Formats: sequence, C-alpha cells, structure tokens
Amino acid sequence: MEISAAREEYERYLRLERGYSAHTVRSYGSDLADLERFAGLRGVTGVGGLDLELYRDWLWEASQRELAKATLARRSASAKAFSAWLRRSGHVELDAAVRLRAPKPERTLPRVLSNDSMSGVLDVLQARAAEGDPITLRDLAVVEMLYASALRVSELVGIDLDDLDLDRRTVRVVGKGAKERIVPFGQPAALALADYLARSRSSLIARQDGGRTQTRALFVGVRGGRLGTRSVYQLVARLLESVPGSGPAGPHALRHTAATHLLDGGADLRAVQEMLGHASLGTTQIYTHVTVERLRASYQAAHPRA
Repeated sequence: MEISAAREEYERYLRLERGYSAHTVRSYGSDLADLERFAGLRGVTGVGGLDLELYRDWLWEASQRELAKATLARRSASAKAFSAWLRRSGHVELDAAVRLRAPKPERTLPRVLSNDSMSGVLDVLQARAAEGDPITLRDLAVVEMLYASALRVSELVGIDLDDLDLDRRTVRVVGKGAKERIVPFGQPAALALADYLARSRSSLIARQDGGRTQTRALFVGVRGGRLGTRSVYQLVARLLESVPGSGPAGPHALRHTAATHLLDGGADLRAVQEMLGHASLGTTQIYTHVTVERLRASYQAAHPRA
C-alpha cells in the first residue's frame, strides 16, 4: 500500500472512528506528510518500507533543523500511532516504530492570572457591556464562561442553545474524543449569559439575511453564524495584552487560571480533572505545580529568611 493512500485512510480513521477534532487530525496529517516526503527522498513509497531506521533518521533530520523538543516528541508520537495502526489494520506485519524514542518535551508551566488581574479583566468588560453594545455583551458572556467553567475554546464555540441550562447553571460540552461532560458555572456567568441572550444574540443573528437564517449555536459572530475559535482568540489576546505575566495570551490562559484558582480554593484534584475533561489525572496535576510555584513566589517575597 502506498504511504499517501495509507495516510489518507488513517486520517479518516482518526476523524470518523476516533472522533478527533479537525485540528488534531491536521496535526497528525502534517507530521505524516513530512514523513512521506522524507521516505520519498529515500526511495520509499510503500508502507512496507517504513522501518525503524527510517523513522529514526526522519526524527534525526528534524533535530538537525533545530525543531523544538516538543515538535520532535509530537512527531514521534504521530509516527508511533500511525505504525501501530498500520499493524492493526493488516497493512504491515510488524509495528516498526514500537521502539522509536524522541526527546521529552520541556514542560513549561501555563500562564495563570492572579485573582486581581482576572477581576480587572472582567471589570473592564462589564463596564463596556453596560453600554448595551451587542458584541460587547457577547464578549462578556464568552469570557465569563471560559473562566467560570474552564472550557477549551473549541468546546465553547461548539455549545448549542439546547446544551445550556441556566436554571441549574450547567452546560453540556463535547470535549476531546467526542466525549460529553456536564460542567457547572457560577452566578456571574449566568447573569452575563442571560443578558446576552436577552439583548444581544437576536440582534447579531438579524445581521445575516435579516434573521431568516437561524443557528443553534449559543455564541454567534458579527455575521450571525456560529462564533469561530479565531474570534475568541483575538478577543482574549486583546484583553490580556496589558495584563502582567508571561506565556500565551489566548483562551487557554483562562482555562489554566480557572483550574489553578479552583485548586487554590481547596477543590479536590479529581473534581478538577472531571471538570476539565482530562482523561489522565497526570494532566491535571500540572496545576498543582502551578500552585506550588505561586506559593514559593509568595514565600520568597514575604518571608524575612527566604
């Protein structure tokens, strides 16, 4: 079987059977397309020619181009998953990449806003929303939900009206692997959502075909369709550009902030894991490292013998 045909079949498998997001499938596809390119330079076009030596040489070439350790680790994972699938699907007899290794990515702590900084961001939005502008009302509801429920941006934009329960203050979201979960949110987010639904959503929808084209989406864009992830990234980046701190200034910073504030407030790690939709508790434990770092910083700043 040709590598190109196997790659296309594998991407369909990830999308249809594993339920991976379009972004994840593209990431796997990009890595495997580069593997196909490299194999072609070696005269290998069929999956039977993908052996351990070729996989290792491919990663070595990437390291010589000084790609980040995280990228090398991701490429190794992509190759291992692809090779294992080739074996399970009967396209090859052996899993050639089972012993493939790559440098472990350097683990960096996520960006986390302080309580005061987060309150300041929300205060700015609330002041703007008080003027009644439909887009600002929506933006306030978006940021409140990202912080209140620690949602991924893809989960937020995927919410439909039927997923929201304002009375119980819960929302149903679809996370990685098409797994559903119910996530709570607080009174401030509920008020922002109610205000958005009462005064903003309909007017935004009316901008598209005079409101004749309806959408099930909870959050809508300026043209009346479902709000896109890029718009949310741009919104959060603008809000955080003047907030002190290092690291990416995107929606994930609000997810990191919410998780850290929950643990700082005494929430159980397992409960936070369930809220975030993490398959592994180890993924959630990075936030315990964040709280320790915050404690250490406070200690060094305040203790006379630090």
